Amino acid sequence: MFYLTLVLCFLCSIIMTPFVKKLALKIGATDRPNHRKVHQKVMPRLGGLAIYISFLLGMLIFQPDKEYHIPILAGSLLIVILGALDDKYELSARIKLLVQIAAALIVVLWGGVDVNSINTPFGGEIEFGYFAIPITVLWIVGVTNAINLIDGLDGLAAGVSSIALITISSMAIIMGNTYVIAVSTLVLVSTLGFLFYNFHPAKIFMGDTGALFLGYIIGVLSLLGFKNVTVISFIIPILILGVPLSDTFFAIIRRIVNKKPLSAPDKSHLHHCLLNLGFTHRQTVLMIYAISVFFGLAAIIFSQAKVWGALLFITVIALLIELFAEVIGLVGKDYQPLLKRLKSRVASSAKNR
Repeated sequence: MFYLTLVLCFLCSIIMTPFVKKLALKIGATDRPNHRKVHQKVMPRLGGLAIYISFLLGMLIFQPDKEYHIPILAGSLLIVILGALDDKYELSARIKLLVQIAAALIVVLWGGVDVNSINTPFGGEIEFGYFAIPITVLWIVGVTNAINLIDGLDGLAAGVSSIALITISSMAIIMGNTYVIAVSTLVLVSTLGFLFYNFHPAKIFMGDTGALFLGYIIGVLSLLGFKNVTVISFIIPILILGVPLSDTFFAIIRRIVNKKPLSAPDKSHLHHCLLNLGFTHRQTVLMIYAISVFFGLAAIIFSQAKVWGALLFITVIALLIELFAEVIGLVGKDYQPLLKRLKSRVASSAKNR
């Protein structure tokens, strides 16, 4: 029965997307090209509505008995309404942030989804106490916006989200979390159905309706399997979302280095940097897909590692991310602290020979 539900959600997404496209054009929920955007013509957005409707179909069929199920649906509905209004009217960043916080609080306060404590690798426990709620809200809102930030090329956010959902469902299978398996796969097939129309050259964009919904649901799902965990295993959801989170992290660093407001938009995200290096639109998207798969596999491998192996593994991953960011100029062309140090050591070693 569940596999049939997955097929129905997938078909629903494929069938609904053309209707949502017509609706977007009719009400003027479109994305116009400008100096920051890659596309050259007016494009309908609101495509995330097809993903959400397909997901809801699956939720109506699959009705789990979990205390946080209804709060998750309520929070996701609020997020989708926010995204749809933004696709139509382009709301201010302050309003969007406030509604995102409200949606996160619904899950945390009503659904009881929060990270109360973390067990340290060498014994002992860190209790978050009053900070449990703000930390959880920060995670959900952060992931929500991280997915939104990478939604800059045809099929990019949908593909990266799909890979993250595959990883989350795989981890849930390992941990035996049937709820996360069900919800993540329902969102996955709904997103893949939409991707038929969204991959380059896209016929419709998911807009904030889709990007915010996917970010929200991924943020919540990634927490459900990792409550009251160790410091080491808490890194797993960070690895799963390696592409959007690292892109967001370096965007913050970039704006601090360049002395610009954190909310200031720019054209220096991961996909922009790869395009500037000469890769085509399709090549850039596929390359970021490959990086996402790398992070997904890294998360699964990391989950099976012992403490010292996990620490070594994450150190290597962090160094690789920093090197990659410096090579492609993710922070800036002149921001290369690690590369400059490596070049200096190589030069010094050559001189001493």
